[in-house]
Amino acid sequence: MKIVIAPDSFKGSCSSIGVANAIERGIKKVVKDAICYKVPIADGGEGTVEAILIGAGGKKYYKEVTDPMGGKVNALYGILEDGTAVIEMAAASGLPLVPKEKRNPMIATTYGTGELIKEVIKQGCTNIVLGIGGSATNDAGLGCAQALGISYKDKDGNELGFGGGELSKLDRIDLSGLLPELKEGKVKITVAVDVTNPMCGEKGASNIFGRQKGATEEMVWELDSCLHRFGDVVKEQFGKDLFELSGGGAAGGLGLPLVAFCGAEFKKGVDMVLDVTNSDKLFAEASLVFTGEGQIDYQSVLGKVPVGVGQRAKKYNLPVIAIVGGMGKNAQAVYEYGVDSIMPIPQGICELQYSMEHAEELLEDAAERAMRMLVINLKQ
Repeated sequence: MKIVIAPDSFKGSCSSIGVANAIERGIKKVVKDAICYKVPIADGGEGTVEAILIGAGGKKYYKEVTDPMGGKVNALYGILEDGTAVIEMAAASGLPLVPKEKRNPMIATTYGTGELIKEVIKQGCTNIVLGIGGSATNDAGLGCAQALGISYKDKDGNELGFGGGELSKLDRIDLSGLLPELKEGKVKITVAVDVTNPMCGEKGASNIFGRQKGATEEMVWELDSCLHRFGDVVKEQFGKDLFELSGGGAAGGLGLPLVAFCGAEFKKGVDMVLDVTNSDKLFAEASLVFTGEGQIDYQSVLGKVPVGVGQRAKKYNLPVIAIVGGMGKNAQAVYEYGVDSIMPIPQGICELQYSMEHAEELLEDAAERAMRMLVINLKQ
């Protein structure tokens, strides 16, 4: 029996490869000769570089760049064997890099992410995959764009500073300093997103994600107004409407200038990882798929890993089992999106802290239970 194991990480407790290893151990307790293809998955956020490097092969690199609050951080990125660069903005501009008491999206910057993009272009990479989940920022990619040579000016011709709050002063955008490789279309950038939220409004970046980044209620709507200002300037100056772009609100709008000025394209993070790791070849040979994530609920159908894996597996008519840390509201909605069964890992009444501390052994047990049920069915 050939089985594809393609899970997300269980945030705060187990990496995606750790989850895959635990599921494999559970499977082999029941079917000892099972052949398991492990494809660690990420949706564009933290862990994307690791997942792709494991699945596709490549090398890790580190670069000291600007962190969200203007300090320094040694950020991870990867280069695959075919020369594709893989970057996750969380490594340079991610929320975990900022202590809770210092989080403030009015001043947090994406400059460090732009520095990583600039670095891989300097190394000769012409294909860049950029995951943009888990940001501390809400600056519409202002800092990232500045690092790449784009100038944002106020009405007096002064360069804007760091942070989403600066966009309220935006009057004009100057592309003359943009890196030649980007200006001339010599570099392809694929932006991996895990949400479909637009830039502005009730479902926009500021209102949906701003509070978790430290925004007060007053800041939320001020930041939304700032993003709106950015959208207005882009529309007036370049004739490009970014307001309805699906995923435009991801990472506080980080991908917007990359799409508007650098020819970047948005793609669902899970689909991007599945493509880069050539998982279709594995699905074509398999007879069963395991996936999983920490919490499965109604939001999972919006582009999370189990649904992305499930939909891809259904192209090959494969049954899909999702092993999860917990089931939330309307989790059953995933049954319409390629997932056939959900197997939670808790055994009886179980505290969240216990589940997080014992995630690998609980994952192994859940995979074993799932396989025993499948074997019983096969014997009938």
